[in-house]
Amino acid sequence: MDNIEVFDSPGKGRGLRATKELLSGDVLFSEPPFAAVVFDSLADKICHSCFRRQDKLQRCGQCKFAQYCDKTCQSAGWKEHKLECGAIKAFGAIGDNFGKAPNENIRLAARIMWRLDKEGGVMSDMQMTSLDDLENHISDMPEDDLKELKVDIHNFLDYWPRNSKQHRVDDISHIFGVINCNGFTVSDQRGLNAVGVGLFPNLCLVNHDCWPNCTVILNHGNQSAVNTVYHSQMRIELRALGKIEPGEEVTVSYVDFLNVTEDRQRQLKMHYFFDCTCEHCKGHIKDDLKMGGKEVDGVKVPEEQVKEVTEYSLQMLQKMDKARMEGNYHEVIKICRECMEKQEPVLADTHIYQLRMWSTASEVLAYLQFIDEAADYARKMVDGYNKLYHPCNAHLGMATMRAGVTHWQAGKIEVGHGMICKAYAILQRTHGPTHPITKDLEAMRMQTEMELRMFRENEYIYKSMREAALKNQPMNMMNEPMAESVKNLFRRQKK
Repeated sequence: MDNIEVFDSPGKGRGLRATKELLSGDVLFSEPPFAAVVFDSLADKICHSCFRRQDKLQRCGQCKFAQYCDKTCQSAGWKEHKLECGAIKAFGAIGDNFGKAPNENIRLAARIMWRLDKEGGVMSDMQMTSLDDLENHISDMPEDDLKELKVDIHNFLDYWPRNSKQHRVDDISHIFGVINCNGFTVSDQRGLNAVGVGLFPNLCLVNHDCWPNCTVILNHGNQSAVNTVYHSQMRIELRALGKIEPGEEVTVSYVDFLNVTEDRQRQLKMHYFFDCTCEHCKGHIKDDLKMGGKEVDGVKVPEEQVKEVTEYSLQMLQKMDKARMEGNYHEVIKICRECMEKQEPVLADTHIYQLRMWSTASEVLAYLQFIDEAADYARKMVDGYNKLYHPCNAHLGMATMRAGVTHWQAGKIEVGHGMICKAYAILQRTHGPTHPITKDLEAMRMQTEMELRMFRENEYIYKSMREAALKNQPMNMMNEPMAESVKNLFRRQKK
């Protein structure tokens, strides 16, 4: 690859560094998955070929497990599904497994092994590492994880066809270990929700930094053409967030920065088996903002009061998450309002527990069609994010987009247009101009720009036209809030 090369990163092992100057938005490399599968919980809601969410899917007539958008997607996915199809059918006929498919880890490991058997560990000159050279960290796993690994290997051996090449248990264990610490979260076509897991060997070489110089996005490609000749592959793209000098290490963040240093360190140690020594961790940068108290006229709220409300907020967040998982959205709003009433006089507008409440409240209120109230909380959320996140952070861009759309729907066209423009500028860099989200934002930006001109020319006529339009065509419901959002780069199997 022209932009990057492998090198020994001090204290980190292998890494990637730039070989020439790179600018914000530049694509350092793109990479199709070595293999990828849909999550077990979404197997009947997501296309197993293009990973798009669809209301109606066509089920594979043989295994009755794989689902596809249509015959075009089924044909495109047959290469990966061919061996899997018979294996799933056979697995589902065994005793306690009757009618079931193996879990996502086993299905992904099998797809990887079949491809290794057919094509070897290096697919092309563009692949910078073999799967054998990737770390599996099995020796670092806690006892509970090792027990789960043994169960997965046992079930894998039941699943693996007798007429396929047989492998040593050590080789199978290595693949499961690689998946465990390098399985990349695959999102849906809008990039908002996690729907699967895949393995991207080159991406595994990119080291972590809590304040990285790159971001990773998933581009689903094009699989809608009837003729598969015109299809383009699903792929990840590594994009620069700012200027990168030649020789500078290329980094991404494995975890969401919207956590205090202690929590990020704990997550990284538990899931990826290393201690982060980046500047933001060493200096505990922005931790004071994330857990701080409110300051009014130069007077800070007493620390004891901040601590008390922080502990209360954590308990309420757990209650809120439970109600949200159960789909009890009116209860979610009740919990949010009760908690925010205690938070707002005490906690800083950058306190992460208050930001979580504002984020959830704005999303759920928009879904329940309380648009004005949703817009107010969305604005507070974005104001807080702007003080914490990197100015080109993809999460900031997505949150700003959501807030802009909510303001637009609330009729607050000036604020809405401004937010949509800002989100568009961020996602142009993080996602690129051809990504579906960026294209949607461009259409929104043009629409809100036109409406803003109308508003400024005659506010009364604009509002009258808007009200008439809403009466004739009621506003569409917002998407139902999703429990599984894309926050961390790599995916860990749920316990």
